[in-house]
Amino acid sequence: MIESDRELSAMVQELWDNDINRLKPGKDYRISLQGKAGDSMAINDNNDGAGYPLFTFVDENIFKKETFLAFISLLDNYESDAGEPEIVTPEEVAENHKFLDSIIQTPTMKIAHKYLVEKHLSPEDETQFKEQLYRIWFELYARRGSSRPDSSGFEHVFVGETRGGRTVIGFHNWIQLYLQEKLGHIDYKGYSVNANSPQPDENKHILALQFSWKNGIKPKGSIFIGVSPEFEFALYTLCFLTSPNERVKVQFSFYDVEIVCHHYNQKHIGTTYPVLLRYQNPE
Repeated sequence: MIESDRELSAMVQELWDNDINRLKPGKDYRISLQGKAGDSMAINDNNDGAGYPLFTFVDENIFKKETFLAFISLLDNYESDAGEPEIVTPEEVAENHKFLDSIIQTPTMKIAHKYLVEKHLSPEDETQFKEQLYRIWFELYARRGSSRPDSSGFEHVFVGETRGGRTVIGFHNWIQLYLQEKLGHIDYKGYSVNANSPQPDENKHILALQFSWKNGIKPKGSIFIGVSPEFEFALYTLCFLTSPNERVKVQFSFYDVEIVCHHYNQKHIGTTYPVLLRYQNPE
């Protein structure tokens, strides 16, 4: 493991250890993996490896916590079709700021901020740091094929978008997945594994899966499950700012993970998500 990855792993482990709002599998939520998803991009029932929803239970009291509440309020602020320009209202801007205000006070974000200041990658001043986060995550840009600002890092990663109405892009967040599934907009098709990835585990926090959303299909998506919004936000911001590489390997808790983090013009997050490489053997 290269030195920079080792240092980042230590940071991610610290974020993980301090993620006080993380849910416990089997207690705060339960998922039902069912079968393996087919390889096809087609939306049909022949390659549906799951007849039931992914989530069998989530303790929704968790969603009353400040950061979860602020996060959930952002999920309905976007036009899902990439290519449709986003209209950002003053209310939505205020909601974005409220979300940043709430997560910046959490242990995970404080740890990430301190580290980024030490590395001269973020301003020490909290207001300026918030401005940096706003630019990285919420500033709009034009995605491929669009001439007008139609996307943002936050929308792509946490909310999800559709391209051409048939393909789901982004959408790497379990809270959005759960809420959309509950509304009947998601059809979980099964988990994804390849020769190099371990079998998924209902009691672990990372899952690759296939699902359809609205009229589009996500042939393979990878997400953290049960973690807090602030953990993901801190982790992805850390990877974006510390690593010019688009794939960073980190080890923490039970996981060897590759964090994919594509930059957009070096200013914004294009996409970012975890890829599970293997489970670490418990010591």
